[in-house]
Amino acid sequence: MYDFDSIIGHNMIKEHLKMVLKTGKISHAYIFSGEKGSGKLTMARTFAKTLQCEKNGTNPCCQCVSCLQTDDDNQPDIKILTKEKASYSIREVREQLVNDIEIKPYKSRYKIYIIPEANTLKQDSQNAILKTIEEPPDYAIIILLTENINSFLPTIISRCIVLNFRPVDKELVKNYLIKQGIPDYNANMGAVFSQGNIGKALSYASDESFIEIKNDALKIVKYLDETDEYTLIDSVNDMAEPKDNIGQYFDLFQLWFRDMLLLKTGGNKEKLLFKEEYDTLLKQSESRSYMDIDNALSAITKARQRLEANVYTEVVLEMLIFAFVKKDVS
Repeated sequence: MYDFDSIIGHNMIKEHLKMVLKTGKISHAYIFSGEKGSGKLTMARTFAKTLQCEKNGTNPCCQCVSCLQTDDDNQPDIKILTKEKASYSIREVREQLVNDIEIKPYKSRYKIYIIPEANTLKQDSQNAILKTIEEPPDYAIIILLTENINSFLPTIISRCIVLNFRPVDKELVKNYLIKQGIPDYNANMGAVFSQGNIGKALSYASDESFIEIKNDALKIVKYLDETDEYTLIDSVNDMAEPKDNIGQYFDLFQLWFRDMLLLKTGGNKEKLLFKEEYDTLLKQSESRSYMDIDNALSAITKARQRLEANVYTEVVLEMLIFAFVKKDVS
């Protein structure tokens, strides 16, 4: 059971959605933009639940038939699109949205379509959705959830209300985790390393292996200047089993270079995430150019994309480590 009050942070977005619910000035198309785990799907589901609630308020009553059906994922007029592969096929978009939207709602005021990972929609699928957004039925509402708004056609963006999901305050995240029964130390660690991302915070704080993963990741980045590339690659390959953990290693590598960049730009060391590694970070930041650090951060982003494209894990990790140790000599 969820409502707007149970959502942590994102107050401006909640107030905007409550205002349109109050005034009835509801758009036919929305884009919720933010990184994975930022709460886009929870917000979309809550908005849809409230729109269909039989009490017609600015928060779902959580008691009517529609609300109970939404909580059980069987509200017939709220549809969350699914995909079989990394991106939506034109067939999936047509079957689940374009053709289906012509059928009037089964029992509700609206027919609502939520599209998770809409940034994976290819151009033909976007064009199919665009035609629907341009001339939607009165009862239709489409909510696109994306990690990269630039993946959309400009014509789609121009026809949608765009709501950007920002990081949530660290203390709010920590308090939320503690209320979930997570011990204080784990809650603090999850809040710090998630960088305001509720989904990541829950994953980090509740995963008993995260502390081990964090320590293993540190063994890699701490000794970049003292260990040869092939030893580092062997270490990363050993850590990347099971492969489900690779994303957490990438997150930690990214935060390490973020800290390095902070020191490189003369930032306050109290803002470091890896405060206990100040001396090592300072030394590495002094031996690297801004381009070196930027190349390392870009390499992490590319590594994520390559894994999603099913490039061999070993190849991805090898390219990543070479980017970490390579230094600008110009």
